[in-house]
Amino acid sequence: MRSLAKTALLVAVLVLWQLAALGGLPEYVLSPSEIARHFVAALGGAELYEHVGASLRRSIPGFVLGSVLGAVLGLAAGVARWLDRMLSPAVFLTYPVPKIVMLPIFMIWFGIGDLSKVLIIALACFYPVFINAYYGVRQTRTILVWSALNMGATPAQVFRRVVLPSALPMILASLRVSLALSFIVMFAAEMINARSGLGHLIRVAENSLRFDLMYVSLVAIAVLGYAGDRLVRLAHSRLLAWQAPSNA
Repeated sequence: MRSLAKTALLVAVLVLWQLAALGGLPEYVLSPSEIARHFVAALGGAELYEHVGASLRRSIPGFVLGSVLGAVLGLAAGVARWLDRMLSPAVFLTYPVPKIVMLPIFMIWFGIGDLSKVLIIALACFYPVFINAYYGVRQTRTILVWSALNMGATPAQVFRRVVLPSALPMILASLRVSLALSFIVMFAAEMINARSGLGHLIRVAENSLRFDLMYVSLVAIAVLGYAGDRLVRLAHSRLLAWQAPSNA
């Protein structure tokens, strides 16, 4: 029922948008039918796929690297007090800083190529996963840990059978945030300094007043983000099949 309501709302917005276009809109605001027509036309050429490939070559490695490091270090900091005292202050102190402002520094350190962009994406993805993994461990019920220890479980078994399953829902939920951030930071980094990618394509479209190309790039980013989010949700449902189904 909820998904039907979401679909109805989306359709209503598109219909109103299309009707507004019939009454006349500025040339930089294309109607949904025009955007769809340009997007389908772009799918028939090679240019869009080249830029999509360039963007994915930056966002996917950055997402994987940042998420894996965030999960591993977040779990470790939640379990080991000495690591918590060493890592957590730095992580929580720097978390509010917009990560894209670090791009000029990363470009000086790692060059102006893709490596600096991958690493800035990884940095942005690291924080939500670390924080959720950390608090996922901390929310583990103490009575479950004591019960496992009293039944003869080793610390490694307690971590694998009790702590990790307790933290896993929050880690998987944070991956959706991390994935969205990977596309946001990728987009911003490509607009600042890149010769390929969807962010670069939008900057070119803006400079040449190619509004059709601008909307095509935005739709492509939206489609990629939605597809990635669905994959993460699929992994969530498979790995946490024992949980109650989510309506998110």
